Amino acid sequence: MNKLNYKIYSTALMILAVLAGCSKDFLNRPPEDAIVDANFYKSSDQVLAGTAPLYNIVWFAWNDKSSHGIGDGRAGILMSGSYQVDNIRMQTTDITPEVYSSWTSFFNVVAQSNMVINNLTKYTASSVPENVKQAGIAEGRFMRGLAYSYLVQNWGPVPIITDNNVLLTDTTITRNTTETVWEFIIRDIRAAAQNLPSTPLQKGRLTKWAAEGMLARMYLTRAGVGQSGSRTQADLDSAAWYANDVIMNSGASLMSNYEDLFLMKNNNNSESLFSLQWKYDGDWGTQNSVQAFLAYSSDITGFGDGWGGDLGASYDLLKLYSANDKRRKGTFMFPGDHYSYIHQSIDDPNNPGKKIIQELQVPWNFVGTDRYNNRAWVKKYVVGRPEDNDGKVTQQHTEISTYMLRLADVYLIYAEAVLGNNASTADAQALKYYNAVRTRAGLDEMTVITWDDIFRERKLELAMEGQAWYDIVRLHYYNPALALSILNNQDRGSYKIVPNAATNATSWTVTSDQPAFYPVSESNFQLPYPAAELTAAPNLRKPPVPYKFN
Repeated sequence: MNKLNYKIYSTALMILAVLAGCSKDFLNRPPEDAIVDANFYKSSDQVLAGTAPLYNIVWFAWNDKSSHGIGDGRAGILMSGSYQVDNIRMQTTDITPEVYSSWTSFFNVVAQSNMVINNLTKYTASSVPENVKQAGIAEGRFMRGLAYSYLVQNWGPVPIITDNNVLLTDTTITRNTTETVWEFIIRDIRAAAQNLPSTPLQKGRLTKWAAEGMLARMYLTRAGVGQSGSRTQADLDSAAWYANDVIMNSGASLMSNYEDLFLMKNNNNSESLFSLQWKYDGDWGTQNSVQAFLAYSSDITGFGDGWGGDLGASYDLLKLYSANDKRRKGTFMFPGDHYSYIHQSIDDPNNPGKKIIQELQVPWNFVGTDRYNNRAWVKKYVVGRPEDNDGKVTQQHTEISTYMLRLADVYLIYAEAVLGNNASTADAQALKYYNAVRTRAGLDEMTVITWDDIFRERKLELAMEGQAWYDIVRLHYYNPALALSILNNQDRGSYKIVPNAATNATSWTVTSDQPAFYPVSESNFQLPYPAAELTAAPNLRKPPVPYKFN
């Protein structure tokens, strides 16, 4: 694996050189030579600057397209005739771009995290408060554990790397077993929870509550590893305990209006437990670029991007929305929808050749006398033009934070952990949190819930947040037949959305037009290793071995 390891190590080093300068804005980083210099970590500000790349640039290649391509496309959230079709049609191959970009991004997170952990352990000056030093190391362990959770869920056995320095000489490193990778993840994030502060050292930084919430997710998923038909009760209990501790003691609260979660002005809000932090005016890789690929037109971005006109919700997802579910409008655009906080450029009817700017009325197609759209365009993470965001939008650059964990997710994790291996539950606390998510969406409370209820609610609540695929992976660990059945029965074909009014529509008729079902088997459930890595790293073909913990 020498070539693979060298590439990971070198890329991680180059990443640090992207930005220069050090300031109290933790998204501004010091130059590379300062970070690796044994004399650098002399103050709290320098420690915080050293961990800052963990919050954006190392995640960029994943966030750019892979998060929604793999996390939503493969899960049946999306449909398209061109963009992300390999993933949407479950035909992902070893040369599908998102396979390589996500693989390298996750290993860049690992390499950068290793550097942070090792440098802070060895070089932090005694003048730095111990709690700041330990928080910095904890940030590294949290991010490394999180990156490995994505790696193991997408590829299964992967090599566990904790020391970048050995990568240039050690050619014996091979894959580690799924079970030991999960144990490594749990240990990393549990250590982070023990050493992160209860309140962030800077806005947007990790806290113990972020780590405990992520631990709840990890225990819930690991509960199915190596099981058949049921899950490990001890892991389910741990998931419920950590989720409840976050709910009861973190001070986090749901935003009252779902749509407000995805306004740039609401970055790091009361519901956000951990999100990636971006800068619209930073160098390439420090910005959130997803609006460029998701927005249906440049008319609503103000620039030459907005390439998402062929992308939309799948029919399989749309049929799950109740008419009064407020999450639909916050996630996908229907023809005739009105968004007062996003503007569009349209032809001026009184001045041919001129444009005017108005509040967004989502357009529709005319075919004869029929008025409809055949896409429910993506709204989530589409923030609009510069004038909609205090100027903080340029081409392919916004700074809306990427949610990695929010309180609504923890509510649903708690409900699923309490349900556990039962067919249903009427547990009062589980219902309270589950119904809090539903009532915010405008839906009625339920008195008994099943796994199907929770799975549906997670799809609707977290659509276009890159999480849906990992819910299916969680199921596949202990019930692969059901996971494959769900995927094989998803209609990812075309449809028509007919609004009841040309503007400010209040109801729509959605009908399947050309159903499309794509076969999925065990052979294409996991992602293939990137072709380039298999060529350079023949050890990826060897049987995995257990990781040896110290």
